[in-house]
Amino acid sequence: MQTLTALVFDNFETLDLFGPIEMFGNLPEHFHIQFTSLTGGIIYNHHGVALHTIAVTELEHQTDILLIVGGKGTRQVIEDNQFLQTLTKLCDDADWVLSVCTGSALLAKASILDNKRATSNKLAWQWVIEQSNKVHWVQQARWVVDGKFYTSSGVSAGVDMALGFIADRHDIDTARQIASYTEYRWQEDSQLDDFYNC
Repeated sequence: MQTLTALVFDNFETLDLFGPIEMFGNLPEHFHIQFTSLTGGIIYNHHGVALHTIAVTELEHQTDILLIVGGKGTRQVIEDNQFLQTLTKLCDDADWVLSVCTGSALLAKASILDNKRATSNKLAWQWVIEQSNKVHWVQQARWVVDGKFYTSSGVSAGVDMALGFIADRHDIDTARQIASYTEYRWQEDSQLDDFYNC
């Protein structure tokens, strides 16, 4: 059993979080899921979704997989040194780090992706790549894998990445079964990016 810790903040993007969580949640025998924020308590996203979180310092389980999401709130926390330091510590301790959308901008700003290949949301691309010139940014990709880091493009791409991660860690048939169960048309090819140059 591995623990997936989702690090969230106010004004996170709904599908960035709940898309991957839906995929991992279909394997409860393999993944325990916990939601965390800097101070714990209720976090509200920009759609008004209220999410109960545990403070990072009070997490009950060691983080095996860290999920960092994007959304409008990244513009605030990217200037928060305490948040970036906490993110760095969580990444150092995790076996795997998965980011969705502009979550990779936070990783880049914290120098976590230095000399790594990564991607991000196409509509926010210029802002994202301005956070670090030490990242090997890959614009045409649904998701990118470099070592323990999985970074995905915008919003729904996080679902494709989550299924890709499950396929890599378990097997592709398991990932396909989850996609079928959720009636989701999985883009299995990480390099096939329908939203490049949109």
